[in-house]
Amino acid sequence: MKLTFIGADHEVTGSCHCLEACGRKFLIDCGMEQGKDVFENQEIPIPPSELDFVLLTHAHIDHSGMLPLLYARGFRGAVYATYATCDLCAIMLRDSAHIQMFEAEWRNRKNRRAGKEEITPLYTMEDAEGVIRKFVPVNYDEKLELAPGLMARFTDVGHLLGSASIEIWMAEDDITKKIVFSGDIGNVHQPLLRDPQYLKEADYVVMESTYGTRSHGERPDYVHNLAQEIQETFDRGGNVVIPSFAVGRTQEMLYFIRQIKSDQMIRGHEGFKVYVDSPLAVEATSVFNRNLHTCFDEEAMELVNKGINPISFPGLCTSVTSDESKAINFDQEPKVIISASGMCDAGRIKHHLKHNLWRPECTILFVGYQAEGSPGRHILSGAPEIKLFGETISIHAHIMQLAGVSGHADKNGLIQWLTAIEPKPGKVFVVHGDDSVCSEFTECLINEYGYDACAPYSGSEYDLLQDAFVVEAPPVRKPETAVAAKVSEVFRRLVSAGQRLLTVIQHNKGGANKDLAKFADQINSLCDKWDR
Repeated sequence: MKLTFIGADHEVTGSCHCLEACGRKFLIDCGMEQGKDVFENQEIPIPPSELDFVLLTHAHIDHSGMLPLLYARGFRGAVYATYATCDLCAIMLRDSAHIQMFEAEWRNRKNRRAGKEEITPLYTMEDAEGVIRKFVPVNYDEKLELAPGLMARFTDVGHLLGSASIEIWMAEDDITKKIVFSGDIGNVHQPLLRDPQYLKEADYVVMESTYGTRSHGERPDYVHNLAQEIQETFDRGGNVVIPSFAVGRTQEMLYFIRQIKSDQMIRGHEGFKVYVDSPLAVEATSVFNRNLHTCFDEEAMELVNKGINPISFPGLCTSVTSDESKAINFDQEPKVIISASGMCDAGRIKHHLKHNLWRPECTILFVGYQAEGSPGRHILSGAPEIKLFGETISIHAHIMQLAGVSGHADKNGLIQWLTAIEPKPGKVFVVHGDDSVCSEFTECLINEYGYDACAPYSGSEYDLLQDAFVVEAPPVRKPETAVAAKVSEVFRRLVSAGQRLLTVIQHNKGGANKDLAKFADQINSLCDKWDR
């Protein structure tokens, strides 16, 4: 039984861990790094074609976004996730592939004009479609047999529709171990979703620490605060532009605005329009509506039982086509524009920032985490200008943040989740936090709560049977530029194809001699063509 730390170790995004147990090799999450990338990540120590399956905690791209690349490199196993996560990934991974292909084409147009070498997208829509077909939905709270001696269970952790902590039981040589992957632990008393469900026991815990050094404080009156920002901005004649994650945060904003409209909290601008300008957000809202009975909390279900859609209201406008999106900024009436991405690093929000950042009557209202190095963090930190689409935009709009809105538990919430596991786990591995946060939260667990805790770096390997690290990897900081790594991605995919070929060859062991000879001839013919 061996656990290898790969991604989101002393970093917030790119979650990925590899577990080898009971003769199986598999991943827990396979996420994309977003924002500033500080440390080099260890490559997955197993060829993708030899991975048996993936267990996915939730649909956010920093946990799921590299699954299409895994498929492109030869992975053909199942991806186990909750029903809602499967639904969300079906749209989010397609959207991610579209962004990869669109940005590659945009860069290549510039490269062709400059006589530079063209680049390839990280992965394609075909790769996304391929891995989506590998998703296997599972129910909350039901044990799933993955292999002899290997069981898993998904438990609602209240972070996103369908999000889960994953418990894994492993039995080898009369020794049974249980390891828990927290996933992203949700904040309590948030709209729509249930609070995190607590677990009872574990030998090992791999837990996130995003807000491991911070408190959200007393729960703000989100509805009142949002209404105040809308009222003041509309009175100035401006727009409220909300960069919002298309999945989760957008639906929460709709929940708040429905109440604002229902309670008539905006004076002088009755009937104001709210634009959701994100095809992904529109599709995600439909997924929320389909999964309300398994994921919504009591307050939201009370509305549903009264025949009220908690995330819909008069004046809600959805924008899908690019023409519909462009038309929004020609509408002179004050309005709310909710658009993705939440960190302003891609998508239609960049166009709305271009049209509204320079206007002092407008408000840019941040409602989610802004990773270091992201355009959203740049704006929120008080930058006087930002470059969008090659043009420098002066920032004169009001830059505000809706305090307390977070899908992540704060320090107290993290500790409450962990201390519910009794008796104390033998080891706690702290991941998914900024470098200093991982270290400080680990020290807190050791010194204040008496846990045996550590915060490994990518590449570290822990033997669960020996209860010891077999590799303690040092931190390896990423160079300032990663151009060489990007250029080599195509060659890396070629190497993965070769590794998959070896896997397929092993699968054909014992086949008919006639078929094996034909297979060998085909391989040799291919080699003759490409041998240089």
